[in-house]
Amino acid sequence: MTPAAPAPTTAAATDRRWAGLLLALLGAIGFSGKAIIVKLAYRHGVDAVTLLMWRMLLALPFFLAMAWWAGRGKPALTRQDWRDIGVLGFTGYYLASYLDFAGLAYISASLERLILYLNPTLVLLISVLWFKHRLQARQVVALAVSYAGVVAVFAHELSFEGVSTAIGAALVFASAVSYAVYLALSGKVVQRLGSLRLAGLASTVACALCIAQFVLLRPLSQAVVPEPVLWLSLLNATACTVAPVLMVMLAIARIGAPLASQAGMVGPMSTLAMGVFVLGEPMNAWIAVGTALVLGGVFLVSRKGP
Repeated sequence: MTPAAPAPTTAAATDRRWAGLLLALLGAIGFSGKAIIVKLAYRHGVDAVTLLMWRMLLALPFFLAMAWWAGRGKPALTRQDWRDIGVLGFTGYYLASYLDFAGLAYISASLERLILYLNPTLVLLISVLWFKHRLQARQVVALAVSYAGVVAVFAHELSFEGVSTAIGAALVFASAVSYAVYLALSGKVVQRLGSLRLAGLASTVACALCIAQFVLLRPLSQAVVPEPVLWLSLLNATACTVAPVLMVMLAIARIGAPLASQAGMVGPMSTLAMGVFVLGEPMNAWIAVGTALVLGGVFLVSRKGP
């Protein structure tokens, strides 16, 4: 009789857990750094269409490599697969990214990150409206708490910036809705293709759309941007786009999606800190309370019910 394989040692399991948590934290910080880089690039006079084109153009080789690597030895894509990839690439990566970049021209990085962090609550609302899921009392409380936090920060900025804050918040909220639609629709496609392959292919579609958008809406001469914008775009494409995707995927493989999601709550806090120290954005009680409420509400939504 063949002896059973030895179980992993406690030390090895602990190391794997800590490695997963570290990857999840670094991934969340990387994603949150995108808003800081975009705000820095805007100081050089570029617009959202041009900035997004450079980000996606520089990220395209990495996404193509990701899709190729994840698709090795897998069945060929069907017509339905390509249709689903096109829809998800448009909603989850192209439209959500463009609306987010456009909104950042009007609002602070801190408010942008809080609005985007409403994604789990938006997915919950979509599941209620489209898939007829029933809300639990805990989830109703979580929704109220999360949106109260965003409203608190929004009202504070609105009192200083006026209509600009309203425009920016509306654009970023539309971005969050677009990405929530992607998350709600991607479940079955992820099961068929795998998360890494889908992310690579859908992001490749988004890259093509962003580049085509620039070609259609801007003269090619506008692609010539100041050198700092190129370096910021390269940093955005690598450290804040491709690398966080890989780190979060590796973290989920080690510690599971629920724990990786909870570790990702460091995102709004890191954006808040970088906004204060890098961009010189104000830090006050309204922002602190709003951040705490949003994080608390998202934590309640993310918890499994009894």
